Amino acid sequence: MSTAAISSSTSPGPSVLPPPTSPAPVQRMTTRSQAAAAAEKVKQHTQSERQRLLQYFVAGGCAGAASRTVVSPLERLKILQQVQSFQGGQYTGIWQGLCKIWREEGFKGMMRGNGINCLRIAPYSAVQFASYEQLKKLFSRNNTHTLNTPERLTAGALAGIASVATTYPLDLVRSRLSIASASLGISGGQASAQEKLGMWSMGLKVYREEGGVRGLYRGLVATSVGVAPYVALNFAAYESLKGFFPTSDPASATGTAALSKLACGALAGTISQTLTYPCDVLRRKMQVVGMKSAALGPQYDGAWDAVIKIVKAEGFFGLYRGIWANWLKVAPSIGVSFYTYELVRDLLESVA
Repeated sequence: MSTAAISSSTSPGPSVLPPPTSPAPVQRMTTRSQAAAAAEKVKQHTQSERQRLLQYFVAGGCAGAASRTVVSPLERLKILQQVQSFQGGQYTGIWQGLCKIWREEGFKGMMRGNGINCLRIAPYSAVQFASYEQLKKLFSRNNTHTLNTPERLTAGALAGIASVATTYPLDLVRSRLSIASASLGISGGQASAQEKLGMWSMGLKVYREEGGVRGLYRGLVATSVGVAPYVALNFAAYESLKGFFPTSDPASATGTAALSKLACGALAGTISQTLTYPCDVLRRKMQVVGMKSAALGPQYDGAWDAVIKIVKAEGFFGLYRGIWANWLKVAPSIGVSFYTYELVRDLLESVA
């Protein structure tokens, strides 16, 4: 057999290549996987945001309840001094007023109204802190830059208005309960009747006798006007003061950093409350108008009418009645509030 024949018989046949694969299915699979990954990322981000918002609410509620309970006796004394008549007032000083409450009503009198105050302040503080955190994120474009002072003031003001609008009826009822059992010179029948009212029955009384829902929101405008700048100054001052003190060292949570946070909160609260205190007096005056008692001073047709009558009868300092009790109250209250909020928030973030 010739060499050519042998070569021809042993050489492999022509190779068969697989048909080319179309790139379209691969591209579709890649697109689907990318879309699924993007959707999962969005879902995780949404869950993370919801969890963080819940943390803000819980921390804010704890901060509010703790801060009000610490200063409940001074809070009640402040309200009594604000609403009593200018002439013949029964609560003339801080020590005298606290002793009078203790002598006549005991420990229960010191804490009277604190239960509903905590029920009010917990959601109030929760909405305030959560709103402020969300507004900070909005104004900083998702934390891409540090807020300046006007942005902090705006975020604080809007957070204050949001918190007031959601909890105002509870604040009004709390004010009524705080003065119902006090010896302000209210006529015996009215005093004894209102003294027996609880939170729910007092709310129903206001609703039935003072114009329904409108009665429960009496004084809301004056309150918002006072709370918006107060909360704005509060947050702005606290954020600014933190830059001068060592407040962010986790290792010092029970030492220097903790004291610094308390000091920053106390100073911020004192500054903001002093500047906006007249609006707080007007708020209390408007909230007790419906009680119609001579012991509570004259009746007012509105916030401006109240300003004119107070200044005419008592001078400018009539708008600062109760400020001493408030100063003693606001420093520890705001200090505890900010400290508790950051403590609970950081704790929740660490266990999440």
